[in-house]
Amino acid sequence: MPQRDVSVEVAPLGLFDDPRYAKLALQHADEWRTAQPFPHVVIDGFLDHEIASAVERDFPLLDDVEWVVRDNKNNIRRFQHDETKLRPLMRHMLRELNSRQFLLFVETLTGIDNLLPDPYFIGGGPHLAGRGDFLNIHADFNWHHKLQAHRRVNVLIYMNPGWQEEWGGHLELWNLDMTRCERSIAPLFNRMVAFKVADGSNHGQPKPLTCPPGVYRRALNLYYYTTHRDVDEITDPHFTMYKTAASPHAVELGEDYRKSARNGG
Repeated sequence: MPQRDVSVEVAPLGLFDDPRYAKLALQHADEWRTAQPFPHVVIDGFLDHEIASAVERDFPLLDDVEWVVRDNKNNIRRFQHDETKLRPLMRHMLRELNSRQFLLFVETLTGIDNLLPDPYFIGGGPHLAGRGDFLNIHADFNWHHKLQAHRRVNVLIYMNPGWQEEWGGHLELWNLDMTRCERSIAPLFNRMVAFKVADGSNHGQPKPLTCPPGVYRRALNLYYYTTHRDVDEITDPHFTMYKTAASPHAVELGEDYRKSARNGG
């Protein structure tokens, strides 16, 4: 991807120092706790409009990067968790969303203390979906092999100016027994969605997108972790099967990084 001079753009460094975010976290904390079918919040106009517009302009499109592609019966979409493939402004934004100040925002909002960011952006970063793409209802992976930590909170920020209702792309939140969708959230520009990650947090975008060709549903996906979890929330037997040995994907990350040094030398 060509690297353009971002000095003319709005640098997001220190973005979440603004006390507005502490106020937002406090204002929406009760909403998080009482939301159905599981804890979540939706906040519109989340970023400063000028910054959001700059990040939207910097968001990679189909031919801008080599995407990680998921294409199977449950999932058709693209994402890129390797920040070295992204433009500088996007990298700055992702790091701000992993910053101390943003962690404090998420902790205050959710009441979940001791959150850790994911510097590897496993499964996260910019996500891109086009016409016909979908993501079936699911509960997310719950363990990070590199961090050795439990996944606790997802944060999504949508980057879709001019998005039309009839194009679909709504994030659906389903009840525990999977009998109904209890909330449908359109992917509107500068809308932030945060929700609790647990075995019963059933969500997805199951209806294939009907947006015009060349129009994409774009989102920044960030995931947050803790090294502990309440015993009554550890319900999936696969927790007992995870070992300290790295997953194949984690090993691949390290191999690719070391390979870049050899190739560069």
